[in-house]
Amino acid sequence: MSQTPTRADFDRYMVPNYAPQQVIPVRGEGSRLWDQEGREYIDFAGGIAVNGLGHCHPVLVEALTDQANRLWHLSNVYTNEPALKLARSLVERTFADKVFLCSSGGEANEAAFKLARRWAHDNFGSHKHRIVSFSQAFHGRTLFTVSVGGQPKYAQGFGPVPGGIVHGTYNDLDSVRELIDDDTCAVVVEPMQGEGGVLPAAPGFLEGLRELCDAHDALLVFDEVQTGVGRSGSLFAYQQLGVTPDILTSAKALGGGFPVGAMLTTDRIAQAFSFGTHGSTYGGNPLASAVALAAVEYIDTPEVLEGIARRHALFREHLGEINARHGVFREVRGMGLLIGAEMSEAWRDRAKDILPLAIEEGLMALIAGPNVLRMAPSLVIPEADIAEGMARLERAVARLVAGQ
Repeated sequence: MSQTPTRADFDRYMVPNYAPQQVIPVRGEGSRLWDQEGREYIDFAGGIAVNGLGHCHPVLVEALTDQANRLWHLSNVYTNEPALKLARSLVERTFADKVFLCSSGGEANEAAFKLARRWAHDNFGSHKHRIVSFSQAFHGRTLFTVSVGGQPKYAQGFGPVPGGIVHGTYNDLDSVRELIDDDTCAVVVEPMQGEGGVLPAAPGFLEGLRELCDAHDALLVFDEVQTGVGRSGSLFAYQQLGVTPDILTSAKALGGGFPVGAMLTTDRIAQAFSFGTHGSTYGGNPLASAVALAAVEYIDTPEVLEGIARRHALFREHLGEINARHGVFREVRGMGLLIGAEMSEAWRDRAKDILPLAIEEGLMALIAGPNVLRMAPSLVIPEADIAEGMARLERAVARLVAGQ
């Protein structure tokens, strides 16, 4: 099959659960991409916060190619050196004592929720199974994770969904107090809601959740699939927020573009996952583990993490200048290099209209719901690319305003 694929081939051959843009990127380097026609784009989307080191970073390419010439897959009948190195590195850099490796954020969260229920079952009995989550949360696309997630549209038509799950209001501790009880096994929260609008936790909110969990013998689960591995400005967001969870999930930037996920927890809780209770065919795959180890070691350095703070300030500065001239944003918010620009009232729910205009101007960006323009670029994006990308964004915004 030597013919060049086209966008029409997606409609012909692929299940229609996505609606990709018309362009097809074929090559990437750093924070720039090129499509089939050779047109260049600056990437502020980062594969939805996945490409933490941009495209084809030489450190990750070297790790992948070196491992590809050694060993690809064994199954969990055996362990392997890259998986053991990755697990040790994550334990040494975090609160965790134990790591479960898998292939995605959805898998990591599925494991976290199952572990929380199993731990509560083994220590308190089957009655202690309720999970408290939050409206507008996103935790994955398995039936369990969309049920814990707080966006009913993702579960619509797939019922009956798992029970024993209730949803409070993000940043509202009183709503959690009304829901949590001694039958609660876990509170599941994103330190900053990503898909829900790039909404950071308010001061005191996560501390309050920690206290409520401790009072009710419930586990505090942090979903750091989107905020983790440098995205927030520290290796994991909890490390700068002063609240330590019992279970933490990671994926996205963990592999820098290679599919991998991880669930981290303590010895006290990990023992509930005894032999045979849970698994993942590709979990701990040598290729994925080798790339993830390289990504973690490269990102968790003062040079990279301090650079994220500087780049965050640049994004805010440029967005403020765009808004001063065009008045399309109500608020710019976020942590590190996960940044959201909420649309002003006059442009409410028009964030999605910016994306195709931005593509035409040579910029890739994201939305977080219809009302928030989202950016999740490479953590090492050159400052010149930020400036050029923002110039392209401003042209797209100006076209939106001119077209009304």
